[in-house]
Amino acid sequence: MQYTISKGYKVDSYEFGNQLSGSGMGAKVDAKQYGKDVIVLKNLVKELYAHPETEPKVLGPGGFYEEKWFNTFLEVSGQGIVDGLTHHIYNLGPGDDPNMMNKVLDRSYLNQVSQTYKGVSDVVNKFRPQLGAWVSESGGALKGGSKDVSRTFADGFCLLNATTFVPNPDYYGALLWHRLMESTVLAVTKESDPNLCVYAHFAKKKPGVSLIFINLSKDRSFNITLSNAKPGDAGKPNYEFVGKQNREEYHLRALTRDIKDDIVCLNDVPMVQTDSEDILAMDPKLVDASTPISIAAQSIAYITIRDFEAPECV
Repeated sequence: MQYTISKGYKVDSYEFGNQLSGSGMGAKVDAKQYGKDVIVLKNLVKELYAHPETEPKVLGPGGFYEEKWFNTFLEVSGQGIVDGLTHHIYNLGPGDDPNMMNKVLDRSYLNQVSQTYKGVSDVVNKFRPQLGAWVSESGGALKGGSKDVSRTFADGFCLLNATTFVPNPDYYGALLWHRLMESTVLAVTKESDPNLCVYAHFAKKKPGVSLIFINLSKDRSFNITLSNAKPGDAGKPNYEFVGKQNREEYHLRALTRDIKDDIVCLNDVPMVQTDSEDILAMDPKLVDASTPISIAAQSIAYITIRDFEAPECV
């Protein structure tokens, strides 16, 4: 820390150790001891940084969430010590799990993320609402991903090949998310097979709503109609929505329709690099808004509807 200060390097935050909470990863620290140690770290930061405006934050614990451990840690550390409660999410577990492919297609593993985040948020609200629940590290599988999954289309349900730096299939899904999904999340209800997952956000940059559909079913496709709620109806969908503007659709699937394939298609076009090593244009397919949304088996679709007015959007 003294060396960093002497070089004039700007540090945003310090964290004591990595993945030492709960059962730990290779090593662990008792919650009471960790709380005492973080107090020492906070005092050291205050001592070394003379000016409060340049004083880095102290975060913690930067590990996996276990309710009892997190509660004890915050009880011991007390007020004004930790500036953000950090945790890690790898809901698929270790990358060498031979059952990894089945986990990727199991909706319960997708749901674990929200359950974990809610647990951390509850602890924050109990002790220090001002902290916020921070996800400081996340991914699908621990220990660098899964050899037979992370480089394939299945991992879209890390982003670059570590040897060639050619984008892996989930690079394209991540890029679409970045381009289409604003940070505001909208509530969604559905009446369908549990293998179909749907999430909705405000559309990015332009008016409208962007949805992502994830079809985990191996053999069933879905034709979807949307319902909306009129303002003042407590958010309950009560009439079928039919847009007037064309929908913007981006459909991702494996080239061979085998999710272990390492080439992804966007709207049936294989996403392979050009001779100049650029990625292909990722343009939407414009679809008549009066038709149902069609989601193929084991595919992912981003749908943007420019004239959909959710109650929160008006």
